[in-house]
Amino acid sequence: MEVSSHSLDQGRVEGLVFRAAIFTNLTRDHLDYHETFDAYFAAKARLVGYLADAGLAVINADDAAWARLPLTPRRISFSATSPTADVTARDVRVDAKGARFTLVTAQGSHAVALPLLGRFNIANALGVAACAVGLDVPPREVAERLSTAPQVPGRMERIAVDPCVVLRDYAHTPDALERALETIREVTSSKGRVIVVFGAGGDRDRGKRAPMGEIAVRLADIAIATSDNPRTEDPERILDDVEAGMTGRPHYRVADRRAAIGQALELARAGDTILLAGKGHETYQVVGTTKEPFDEREVVRSLGAN
Repeated sequence: MEVSSHSLDQGRVEGLVFRAAIFTNLTRDHLDYHETFDAYFAAKARLVGYLADAGLAVINADDAAWARLPLTPRRISFSATSPTADVTARDVRVDAKGARFTLVTAQGSHAVALPLLGRFNIANALGVAACAVGLDVPPREVAERLSTAPQVPGRMERIAVDPCVVLRDYAHTPDALERALETIREVTSSKGRVIVVFGAGGDRDRGKRAPMGEIAVRLADIAIATSDNPRTEDPERILDDVEAGMTGRPHYRVADRRAAIGQALELARAGDTILLAGKGHETYQVVGTTKEPFDEREVVRSLGAN
């Protein structure tokens, strides 16, 4: 199960005891609630207190933030970049179908064909692998299971391939948007362009809006800023904040998300990749206090892509 910083801060997991906890990464998010990064870290770190006496802490060695975690009796590390971690990846190859790598553990090395896009998904897979190995699952079985992992809805999910590839992803923070666009750039042909449709949530951390705009125009060939759950804020005001990071770089501003997706499809040509960032698995748009139906898969199909 996923345990959010909100649930830890509000005591919503009281009474639960975990055999293991995976600490993936810690990047800017939820500062509208926690206010400071230190408070955000402190909330996440509380998960250690819910581990069983012999519980396992699974630590991402690539994120220095976790070095401050309280010590635990049992700990295993994983890394997508450092060979000194307990569980690592070697011989990494990434393409439009996913990633291939060798899973390296103290008990042996095994080939993995991960059917999920993105180097960040390699890191996620290593976290799962480290947890499983730490709980005495044979590494060979771990590698086999990772190679048949199902597509996670809204996480680099391919929703159309004609006339171009269209992906939807939950990337709604600067770090996540940057990772998603870097992934798409890596798997898009040299003749293809990367097009991103993205926004920033209303009534949430305003400080991430301009950085997301900067990342979009820096890493995409075409950036279209739009709405993403404006809630009770004026969508145009949110876009003003986002555009502050896009100054001096060509881009589009289309407040209506359906129209923004339509704009992306009109601009796209064969070989391009469109990323619909921010909503991911969500099938609604929050406007005011109302959840209005909005499924990007249906929108894309209705606009002629398949």
